[in-house]
Amino acid sequence: MSSAINAKKQIVDEIAGKLKDSVSTVVVDYRGLNVAEVTELRKQLREAGIEFKVYKNSMTRRAADQVELSGLNEALTGPNAIAFSNEDVVAPAKILNDFAKKHEALEIKAGVIEGNVASVEEVKALAELPSREGLLSMLLSVLQAPIRNLALATKAVADQKEEQGA
Repeated sequence: MSSAINAKKQIVDEIAGKLKDSVSTVVVDYRGLNVAEVTELRKQLREAGIEFKVYKNSMTRRAADQVELSGLNEALTGPNAIAFSNEDVVAPAKILNDFAKKHEALEIKAGVIEGNVASVEEVKALAELPSREGLLSMLLSVLQAPIRNLALATKAVADQKEEQGA
């Protein structure tokens, strides 16, 4: 009897550690997906460095309480799978949201973003953000605009003076 309890405690500690260490966690209901679809989803998540696991809701609730994320408990009903990302905040939300658009059976239920419980709307809003590279390119174009405008103005003045001198 005590070995079963110890095994369950280890699983709860494992889940709590993953919730604490991950920068982004997304809880989804995968009911209705067939084996091929789940395999494809797991492949996409694995390629992005995201861990995707199924845990018992009771153990996940205990782990959420342990790391002070009790708000997550409302979403922990029915069959759930959890995607944990330790590196990229946006990747799990983006991959799961894109997959849910193609496969209506996948339902995003909740998430944890940098230690704060997030609603479905917040997870979907995070998924709609451009990638890190996209944001950096936008920033770069904004930073280059004043210099580009100065160069164009200088060239226009030089061309005007050349026309007047000719």
